[in-house]
Amino acid sequence: MSSLTLVPGNATLDHLSGIYWQSLSVKLDRECKSDVEEACRRVQAAAIGDKPVYGVNTGFGKLASIKIDAADAETLQRNLILSHCCGVGDPISNQMVRLMMSLKLLSFGRGASGVRWSLVELLEQMLEHGVTPIVPGQGSVGASGDLAPLAHMTAVVIGEGQAEFRGVVLPGAEALKQAGLTPITLGPKEGLAFINGTQFSTAFALAGLFEAWRAAQTR
Repeated sequence: MSSLTLVPGNATLDHLSGIYWQSLSVKLDRECKSDVEEACRRVQAAAIGDKPVYGVNTGFGKLASIKIDAADAETLQRNLILSHCCGVGDPISNQMVRLMMSLKLLSFGRGASGVRWSLVELLEQMLEHGVTPIVPGQGSVGASGDLAPLAHMTAVVIGEGQAEFRGVVLPGAEALKQAGLTPITLGPKEGLAFINGTQFSTAFALAGLFEAWRAAQTR
């Protein structure tokens, strides 16, 4: 599978259309790694600190005033993902999911999400090996975040949910195993980083543009 190296903040529509039409796999330019790791260090420090930081050492929404012990950070992030895996309807296409995953990679590469670099690498490897999460078509809340669709995508990262691999739909953990990959336990803020964003909505907007371009060029 052909691979495309992208610089976060400088991806073009041509790059993204290649992902959509040609199922290109994606890797981030390694120049962004230091920014990603610096953001991660700051989140790790906040997680063990006394100052409340939303979604890092507190609950979410109305539970934002509840302090979460550092020992419970992994459970908090896992529960966040599983609780938001509530999408319904037919799954979206593999090419749409791959575009969504690529957009999430570009978001992480900006160095503002606080995730570990190993999560970037796992998303890259899933694209390279063709492990495609099953994402229901309905459940987004749009501007507030594509919470449910992104949770279904993330579930496979932690060995849950379902994914297609070599034309077969499998439990997420099994799909990763057959591809030679290992799920990752989410750390402080990482679940929040995965589902806060509009990569599902953006993927659909881009797909509409790419389809319109192709239709306009057809004679």
